[in-house]
Amino acid sequence: MTIRMTSNMMSSTLLGNLNRNLYNMDNLEQQISSGRKINKPSDDPVGVTYALRYRSQLAGNEQFQRATDTAQSWLDETDSQMGSAGDVMTRLKELMVQSSTGTYSDTDMQAAANEVEQLKKQLVDIGNSKFGGKFIFNGQAYGDMPYPVAAGTDYSQVETDNTAVKYVIGENIQFQINTTGNEFFGMKGDSDNVFAAMDRVVAAMKSGDQSAITAEMSGVESRTNKMLAARSEVGARTNRVELVNSRLLDQEQNTTTLLSKTEDLDVAEALIKATSAQTVYEAALKSSANIMNSSLIDFMR
Repeated sequence: MTIRMTSNMMSSTLLGNLNRNLYNMDNLEQQISSGRKINKPSDDPVGVTYALRYRSQLAGNEQFQRATDTAQSWLDETDSQMGSAGDVMTRLKELMVQSSTGTYSDTDMQAAANEVEQLKKQLVDIGNSKFGGKFIFNGQAYGDMPYPVAAGTDYSQVETDNTAVKYVIGENIQFQINTTGNEFFGMKGDSDNVFAAMDRVVAAMKSGDQSAITAEMSGVESRTNKMLAARSEVGARTNRVELVNSRLLDQEQNTTTLLSKTEDLDVAEALIKATSAQTVYEAALKSSANIMNSSLIDFMR
C-alpha cells in the first residue's frame, strides 16, 4: 500500500527534526555553560538518585569531621592541662623531699608550706579549665564550675560530675572525650585525693613534722601515677580521633570523586558533540530550505 506524502506532512516532519536537533544543541550548550551533565532530573533520573545519595553522604561526613575536630581540640586542651598538673606534682614532690631531710629551718618550712598552698591553687585553676566555654573536668555539667573558688572551700570534699561527654564522630560511633575531675584529682574520701594530700602536707610542714611529710609521699606518688594513667588514656583517645578523621577525609575524597563522575561534564567531549550537533542542525536547515522552496512551477520548467 502506497502512502501519499503531502507537503504538509513533509513540513511537519522537517520541523520536528529541526526542533529535535535544536533541542540537542541547546542541551549541550547548557551542559557546557554549567559544567555539569545533569542540570535537571530528566537529564539522567538514575544519575540524579546517585548524586543525591553522594551529596547526603558528604553532608554527613562534614558533620562528623566537625565533631572530630572539636573532639581533638578538647583532647589537646585536656592533655595540655594534665601536663601542667604533672609539673605541679613534680614540684610538690621536690618540696616534700627537701623538707623531709631535716635541713630546712622553721622559716624554710613555712616558705615550703606557702608554696604548696600556691601549688594547690594552681591545681584548682587547672581543674576549672575551660574549652569553648565548657569546663573540661566536670562531665556533662560542663556549664558549672567544678571547683568553686570561694574562700574556705574544702576541695578534698568536692565531687565533680561523673557522666561521660560523648561526641558522634562516625556512623553509630559515640566517643567519650572527657576525663572527670574525680578521676584525675581524686574522689571525695580517696586516701590519695590530691587536695586532701596537699592539705596534710601543708599542715605537716607548718608543724615541722618531717615524718608526717614522708608518710604522705606514697599517697602523692599514687595520685601522680593515676594522673599519668589518665593522661595516657587521653593520648590513646587522641590517636583514635586522628585515625577516624583520616578515614573521614579518605571517604570524603572517594565520595567527591564519585559525585564528580556522576555530575561533572567532560568538556572536551561535550565541545565535540556540540560542534557535531551544530553542523547537523545547519545542514538540516540548508536541506530543508532547498526542499521547502520547491513548488509545482519548479517541476514544470
